[in-house]
Amino acid sequence: MTAIKHLIKYVIFGLLLAAGWMVYYANTTLALSSLPFEFTLKHGSSLKSVSKQLTDAGVLREPWSFTVLVRAFGKAGEVKAGNYLLENNLTPLQLFHKITKGDVTQSEIAVIEGWTFKQLRMALDAHPGILHETAGLSEQEVMSRLGASEHEAEGMFFPDTYYFSSGMSDLSILKRAYQNMQNHLTRLWNERDPGIPYKNSYEALIMASIVEKETAKASERSMIAAVFINRLRLGMRLQTDPTVIYGLGENFDGNLHKQDLIADTAYNTYTRTGMPPTPIALPGLEAIHAALHPAKSSALYFVAKGEGAHQFSSSLEEHNRAVLRYQLNGKGIKH
Repeated sequence: MTAIKHLIKYVIFGLLLAAGWMVYYANTTLALSSLPFEFTLKHGSSLKSVSKQLTDAGVLREPWSFTVLVRAFGKAGEVKAGNYLLENNLTPLQLFHKITKGDVTQSEIAVIEGWTFKQLRMALDAHPGILHETAGLSEQEVMSRLGASEHEAEGMFFPDTYYFSSGMSDLSILKRAYQNMQNHLTRLWNERDPGIPYKNSYEALIMASIVEKETAKASERSMIAAVFINRLRLGMRLQTDPTVIYGLGENFDGNLHKQDLIADTAYNTYTRTGMPPTPIALPGLEAIHAALHPAKSSALYFVAKGEGAHQFSSSLEEHNRAVLRYQLNGKGIKH
């Protein structure tokens, strides 16, 4: 009986010693090499892996003490992945609260209006903070992974700045951009002007992508849209250079030549009537709005007159005069 009492005393003493050590450890300031201090915890990491990552980053001196601390609080599965910034010295206990609360700093990627899907993928691939799960996947495979009903990816992702924690999958970012485009397009399609000659919202997206590539001048987007919509109604060819350039793909050398305008592709709106089969770029909100709310105009032509502005004309005769005026100055591009 006396032996059991002694054993109990030793156990209690050991527990008190361990508890004392834990309290001491939890409240001892970490020896960080410098401030501010940044580190990253990877997605899908176990507690053991997290403690090792913190040790390798120089936040902890050894991993097991912190592992014991987190387990003592019963939150081994609540550590949040991401980028962390330590601006002040802190204790292991404060660090524990920070990484289980998910007090992360966020990375960002800007998706630009007018980009192609290829450019979007290149930007995602080049970002060091993104997990590249789409590497080696075809365009159709990417769309399938996103659960999209469309097979073609072009134009289906909304241009915006997307924030994420380090190690997030490119599929997650693409899914957000895809869903944003669906939401904006659905809303604007439901608010469209009556009599717009599109069979569905996808055709509106195609037109929006053309408007996006034709002008960066916000005040002219609705007029550009009006020209192309007026042409559609009359059965005229759109004759827009950006679709031809898109159709040329890697064969485009930076200059559009006469032979390019007569070389037939599915995207050559000089040789084919109607719209191209898919969008040619990622249209922004203003371009989509313009495609669904074109200016009230009878214009059928436009010519660039310098500094991003265009001269619009309702007749070929009027257009030819505008071309003569601005082409002679070496400024214009006729349409």
